[in-house]
Amino acid sequence: MKVPLLDLVGQYKTIKDDVLAAITPVMETQHLILGPTVEKFEAAMAELTQAKSSIAMSSGSDAILIAAMGLKLGPQDDVIVPSFTFFATAGCIARLGIRPVFVDIDPATYCLSADAVTKVIVRDYVVKGDDALPVHRKTGRTLRAILPVHLYGQCVDMDPILKIAQIYRLHVIEDAAQAIDAHYKGHPAGSMGTVGCFSFYPTKNLGAFGDAGHVVTNDTALGDYIRKLRVHGGHERYYHDVVGINGRMDAIQAAVLTVKMKKLKGWIKARQERAAKYRVLFDQQKLGGIVTPPAVGADRDHTWHQFVIRAPRRDALREFLKAADIGSEVYYPLPLHMQKCFEGLGYREGDLPESEKAAKEVLALPIYPELTAEQQEFVVTKMAEFYRKK
Repeated sequence: MKVPLLDLVGQYKTIKDDVLAAITPVMETQHLILGPTVEKFEAAMAELTQAKSSIAMSSGSDAILIAAMGLKLGPQDDVIVPSFTFFATAGCIARLGIRPVFVDIDPATYCLSADAVTKVIVRDYVVKGDDALPVHRKTGRTLRAILPVHLYGQCVDMDPILKIAQIYRLHVIEDAAQAIDAHYKGHPAGSMGTVGCFSFYPTKNLGAFGDAGHVVTNDTALGDYIRKLRVHGGHERYYHDVVGINGRMDAIQAAVLTVKMKKLKGWIKARQERAAKYRVLFDQQKLGGIVTPPAVGADRDHTWHQFVIRAPRRDALREFLKAADIGSEVYYPLPLHMQKCFEGLGYREGDLPESEKAAKEVLALPIYPELTAEQQEFVVTKMAEFYRKK
């Protein structure tokens, strides 16, 4: 039995007619970039995230980049970032000359640890004056923001993060690329900080037919500025108030995403059902004391963009599953503080132990609405077979 990590073809077959009907007017009118189709999707995202400003972007990476530009972050600024995340979280801000300050994760949820954030600020920064921002004791750089990542489909424990941000007068840029329609204490991912960033890369729970992203904010002035930055820094063609980038969404992507948006909640429910079934199957196969299933934090739901376990002998297990035609993936095999491109920041192995430990143990199993019960049973049966052989 073949069990792919993800089945985008299966998903497409369920919405093919609706997608073709949605993109045909775009092709016939040739309104291919921005325009009414994109505006319709922006309105749908505003409703989903309860945001006052909703701005469609060319990619999730550009969403982070333009959000940082909108907050006027740049050289001599520091931003706190979890080390255990996709590269774009830190790579996009580094492009602006911002120094990513890597911190550790909560080992249960894999999300940014508020305790780790506090520890870094208290240890490395000093605040001089009631209205002053934290300044690094050695470099003199200014700490300007925290960039929490809502990883794998659930939100960071945001209350302590927001409290830290309030105390130290920091912006909060939410990386919600993997957590669209996830909630924390009833608040949608992306709606709690200064600005929220989304990715619609095809593998996401809400995926485009190529690259696309989004920014939301409840600061309307900031939203207007970000909208301007998205089109080379101007609202009027050929007139540029500031230097921006080309961060526009294609209308065909907006048309596809509008169709998929109507299916999103049902797809998330199906993912949640499959996550629950994995736990039942783990118990049936007596894997509970061997592999560690994902944890869901208090006051949060989980949309299961990924179903990530901790597994002894992870790499050998992955090869065993591959031989059985079962897809899996490691998100992520090397923490960002240990990446070659960031070696100049001075981090060393052992600095962020939870991130490093997770990178050696995590394994994502197949999870998507089209995944059948028989496929899940096959996956877990093969896992049990692997651990019985030892």
